Amino acid sequence: MKGIIYGHRCKIVRPGARVSPLASQPTLSGRTAAAGRLALIGKRRGLRGLLPFAGPAVVASIAYMDPGNFATNIQAGARHGYLLLWVVLLANLIAMLFQALSARLGIVTGYSLPSLCRMHFPRPLVIAMWLVSEVAAMATDLAESIGAAIGISVLFHLPLLAGLLITFALTLALLRFQSRGFRPIELIIAGFVGIIGLSYVIELFIAPPDWGQFFYHMAVPQLAGPDSVTLAVGIVGATVMPHAIYLHSALVANRVESRSDAERRRLIGYSNLEVLIALSLAGLVNLAMVAMAAAMFHQGHSDVGEIETAYHTLLPLMGVVAAGAFMASLLASGLSSSVVGTMAGQVIMQDFVGVRIPMWVRRSVTMAPAVVVVAMGVNATDALVISQVVLSLVLPVPMIALFVLTARPGLMGGFAIGPGMKALMTAGTATVLVLNAVLLWQSFAN
Repeated sequence: MKGIIYGHRCKIVRPGARVSPLASQPTLSGRTAAAGRLALIGKRRGLRGLLPFAGPAVVASIAYMDPGNFATNIQAGARHGYLLLWVVLLANLIAMLFQALSARLGIVTGYSLPSLCRMHFPRPLVIAMWLVSEVAAMATDLAESIGAAIGISVLFHLPLLAGLLITFALTLALLRFQSRGFRPIELIIAGFVGIIGLSYVIELFIAPPDWGQFFYHMAVPQLAGPDSVTLAVGIVGATVMPHAIYLHSALVANRVESRSDAERRRLIGYSNLEVLIALSLAGLVNLAMVAMAAAMFHQGHSDVGEIETAYHTLLPLMGVVAAGAFMASLLASGLSSSVVGTMAGQVIMQDFVGVRIPMWVRRSVTMAPAVVVVAMGVNATDALVISQVVLSLVLPVPMIALFVLTARPGLMGGFAIGPGMKALMTAGTATVLVLNAVLLWQSFAN
């Protein structure tokens, strides 16, 4: 039996049972599923063939443009100019690998990564994985909610706590679109991605970087002292996100029915192409963040380390358009990543342990730490950094689980990863683990 994910509500389909076909309903999601079916049998090709499958990687890509990335990228560009652009590129390549394999797992098996962990791992291990993943969900929501709250409070001159409560309400309103199927929420997230991308196009147009230095440091690895090492590790730790790996497998599981290995292979091809496009865009946004900070702050304002400071420094330097574009991108990032984080939290809870709770309860629980942090007057940027440390601790859980499951021929059949892919996953996992260990050591040493 396989779970079909419609707006992350899992429905069990038994052999011979009549399925309530979303694809036959006159809804946006139904039409998308029907178009995807035509693509799998070869009746839609090219861009028309890809479009029905576009969405899951776009949703996952928000995790790679969340407020945690804003914090690390701004500090990297302000303190070290273009020096750490190669780290951004490396982190994005690792992210592409793990997101593509998460999608492959969901497509081939029809189950999410947490569901498969529950089925194939010992019960005590599954409970432990669930608990640490819940901690990660709270840490993720803390960073994302505070990022959106900063944007609201700065743009509308409100207290940070008021901005946080507004973020809570807006996120719940956006999550209601899940009840209409998978397509509406994907289009909303894609709209936010477009706002973020457009904002940085504006930034680069207003303050173009030194393109020679940009391309040189993107290709040539260099570090300059302990601070650059810490920031390099922080960039990687803020990029490869646990909840995105969990969520991607759930988003693609039986999104469009594949009836043969040939169709699954074609579906994986479409998924890989979407991952390449969506995460390339996310990577370009992160590169643009560092480049903007390098061009604006490195000479004369290298002490800029907080998001609010970056805005107030940009305003007199480059005018209201540049500063407004920066805060608009932060607001879009915070709201969209809060939505995606809550979606991932739902998948983690219901698929690891089979517990379902109302969306507003789930959202309230994961947002509680952010409210406490803001109410206590903790520095917002410091809270973002602490949340990234927590995520670094949890990150090995989905990475290693994904490695183990995708390598099993009994589960994946002919789609199990081969020696070359195993080597890449091992290298990627080892890189992230070592860098995160350095991040933790630096954090506790200081």
